[in-house]
Amino acid sequence: MKWFITGGCGFIGTNLIRRLVDEGGHAIRVYDNLSVGGRSDLEHITSFTEPDPDSLEGGPENEVELIVGDIRNEGLVQRAVEGADVIVHLAAQSGVPSSVEDPRHDFQMNALGTFNLLEAARHNKVGRFVFASSAAPIGECEPPIHEEMACKPKAPYGASKLAGEGYCSAYHGTFGLDTVSLRFGNVYGPLSGHKSSVVAKFIRRAMQGKVLEVYGDGQQTRDFIHTHDLTRAIMLAATQPDIGGELFQIATNSETTVNDLAAMLVEILKEETSLDQIDIVHTEPRAGDVRRNYSDTSKAEEVLGWTPEMTLTEGLRRTVRSFQSGQK
Repeated sequence: MKWFITGGCGFIGTNLIRRLVDEGGHAIRVYDNLSVGGRSDLEHITSFTEPDPDSLEGGPENEVELIVGDIRNEGLVQRAVEGADVIVHLAAQSGVPSSVEDPRHDFQMNALGTFNLLEAARHNKVGRFVFASSAAPIGECEPPIHEEMACKPKAPYGASKLAGEGYCSAYHGTFGLDTVSLRFGNVYGPLSGHKSSVVAKFIRRAMQGKVLEVYGDGQQTRDFIHTHDLTRAIMLAATQPDIGGELFQIATNSETTVNDLAAMLVEILKEETSLDQIDIVHTEPRAGDVRRNYSDTSKAEEVLGWTPEMTLTEGLRRTVRSFQSGQK
């Protein structure tokens, strides 16, 4: 298959590309503005070529190509998508705090950027469009979160992701584009050294000899999913027949408090590293955060044939080891 992956130099993108390269037989075009991940992150995974963005023709011919560009650039997106069999749209403004600080930028990246990709997919007759969403569109609710719940976003980030889901549904219903939206849980794993998500942040701060900062009382809950399971779900979403227009929760169907996560990580860090003193402090709650969050993944199991395999303990241990080995 010919894959077009936006945000491919980022955390999830590099994990997905590594999986595709290991499997072999794929041509991959990465589209990234290098605002988070960079060329060095992609180089860590695979060799690649970098064709001239002004003279693109057809899909990727080499195993991996990198196009440096912004998803808000409609013309470049249209040219870059040509020849792709599947689009995996990972590029996004991905933080709740950032969306609160600059909601206009959040809208432009997540809503307008997704619209540009869908238009490119439609005009280039791409076979499948996989959209990376999250649980944020749901907002505050009584979990577990499932696909039939009404959405009431609490932060601009959730609203912009909901807009993306809505446009995916509309482009399937109106234009027949095979779109699949995946609501990721809290993703962690290797290659997350530059991530601000809680697992990566805790590991990085501990290894720097800094205290672990927990927002509020730490009793807020999340559903943590390892990249081993997540990338498998993305590949199924890209290839499984007869799932156009569908939405899936991709998480682990388990609820973990941030306090419990911190305690688990402290124990694992002490076992796996030379650290013997790791302190935890509580700070002010963060604006826009929901209190409880975990997902019912039964639809993904029934329709995609996907279930998570990695336990949180094993996943955290592997992630700590990846930071130790320099594969951050």
